[in-house]
Formats: sequence, structure tokens, C-alpha cells
Amino acid sequence: MLSVLPDPDTLYAALLARDPAFDGHAFVGVVTTGIFCRLTCPARKPLRRNTRFFDTASACLEAGFRPCRRCRPLDRMRAREPLVDALMTRLDEAPDRLWREADLAVMGLDPSTVRRAFKRHVGMTFLDLARLRRTGLGIDRLTEGASVIEAQMEAGYDSGSGFREAVARLVEDNPAKLRGRDLLKADWIETPLGAMLAVADRHALHLLEFLDRKALPGELLRLRRGTRSAIGFGRAAPIDAVEAELALYFAGEADPFRVALAAEGTPFTREVWQALRAIPAGRTRSYREVAIAIGRPEAVRAVARANGANPIAILVPCHRVIGVDGALTGYGGGLWRKRWLIEHERRIAG
Repeated sequence: MLSVLPDPDTLYAALLARDPAFDGHAFVGVVTTGIFCRLTCPARKPLRRNTRFFDTASACLEAGFRPCRRCRPLDRMRAREPLVDALMTRLDEAPDRLWREADLAVMGLDPSTVRRAFKRHVGMTFLDLARLRRTGLGIDRLTEGASVIEAQMEAGYDSGSGFREAVARLVEDNPAKLRGRDLLKADWIETPLGAMLAVADRHALHLLEFLDRKALPGELLRLRRGTRSAIGFGRAAPIDAVEAELALYFAGEADPFRVALAAEGTPFTREVWQALRAIPAGRTRSYREVAIAIGRPEAVRAVARANGANPIAILVPCHRVIGVDGALTGYGGGLWRKRWLIEHERRIAG
């Protein structure tokens, strides 16, 4: 790969010319289609404003793009290693399969050998590649008219309804325990980045998280305990409000959020969350800069913990906080979503 990519204008000119000098060293992601290609791809060329350039195919995948079926940008990697080629062929045959290391062992393969081979030739592990391929398949189904839950959640469950039932079991209390109690309401909100779960009372939004976030069960438990309330499926006015505001946000409005937010947390965490909301769309801050903004420059680690404990994704924009070196850091919804949100807001601000 190139250690430093040329500027985007040079790469766009190479894309228009189908310059073979960049083949395998640079890739283009097309924002309007979600596809990434070689610069030599014969497909119709996108407009300059709809392109993003990457130095590796794995970076394209992690940013949420899926491989072009015409120029097949992953094929170059396959030719370098028979093991990689064989497993990627299996992946092509069943892209929606949920792979585990035990499946590799059944095939007589050493999972650690597979992991090293894929890291060396592809830039990510086979299991990570398989997960991203499932996500891409889900996006394909979404464009064909499937619901977000059916499209993106089928990868880990037998059906979209199976996933709904699993989350329902996670959220909803035993009906016998609900009589005479003030309830929090929970419902699905579908977005271009996947299904989200919103929890609210009659007055404010308490939680908004992507359904595949690993920390979601713990967040729901803390919410129950903190509010001393049960959670049942249904609609409250703040859920309707945030659904409408998210639609405006994904359509390109920079700051449409006006719904009231509940603030369960210590005074320090609430102060950090307020500082996050003060970061303008299209801009980022480091943890240290957030600590300085609240007058606690020595509390960088505590700021990072408060950032990670944020239960209201997007509206309290913890995705706008990055490492001091500019690198993306952990995000409960997945780094590919964090990258997408930052780029989306930069496009809006630009």
C-alpha cells in the first residue's frame, strides 16, 4: 500500500482515467451507493463530491462500504494466499453465514493461523471480514425494500422476528410485575445505520442505542434501577419526537434535536454530556479538550469513562470525541458507525 495517499483530486483524476498505477494501492468509496471499487473499475464514474478514497480495502469495509461486484476489489488479496482464497470463496457462497472459530476448527483449520493470514493479506481477521460482509448484505437487502431490522439483524438471528423477540425478552418485565407502576416505554426506531432502541417516559428520552450494542443489557438494567421503573413496549411522545428528528438529521439537517433528555448520572457525567452537546456538528474534540472545556484538565480518563457511559447516542454526540492524535477511539455502536457519523456531519457542515 502507499504510505501516504495522494490528494483526493489526484486520485479522482486517476479514477476517471482508470489509471492502473494505483491498482491495489488506492480504493474509492462511493457515498451514494455504499460501494467501494478499484480505481480501474469500468463502472460509471461518480461525481467528485460523492467519493472517498482509502489506502486499503479493509479501511473501506470498516467505513461501511461493500465491495463492487464488477471490479471485485478483494480478489487481489485472494491471489496472494491459498488459505485466504479458499475461505473467501466459502464466504462468497454463503455471505450471510454467522462464522465462528469453531467452524474453522471443524474444517481442519487452525483459527490462529487463519487469523494471522487474514491480518497479513486483508488487514483484518476472517471473522471481522465475515461480519462486515453480513452488514453489507443487510444494506443490499435494505435497498431492496426490506426493513432495517430484517436486513441488518438477520445476520445473527434466524429471522428479524427472532431478533425482535430476543430484545423484547431483554426489555420487557414480567406483566405480573407491571400492575400499578409508572412505566418507561420502549420502541424501535429504524435508521440508515441500523435499528435503534428508544426508551422514554411521558416527558423525556432516557435511552437511545443501537440494538447490537453489547452494553445495551447493562444500560437497561441501570435504567430500571436508576428510575425505579419497569419498562414495557409502547410509544411515548418523546419517542415520536426523536424519530422525526433523526429522520431530519439523516436527511442532512445539522442540529434538529429538541426533544427533552433525562439526565441519569452523577453531576460530573452530566457535565461531560453537556460539553459533548456543545461540540458543533462537523467538528471533533479530544478527551483532553473536553476535560479542559469543563475546567477539569486533569480528568481525561474520567471524561473518557463518562463519554463511554453515555446512554443517548447521536443526540449526545460522544461520536465527536476522538484520540489526541486524531485517531478514532472506541465507540459502542462500532467504529464504522462513528466514522460514518463524523463524515456525515462534515458533509452537512461543508
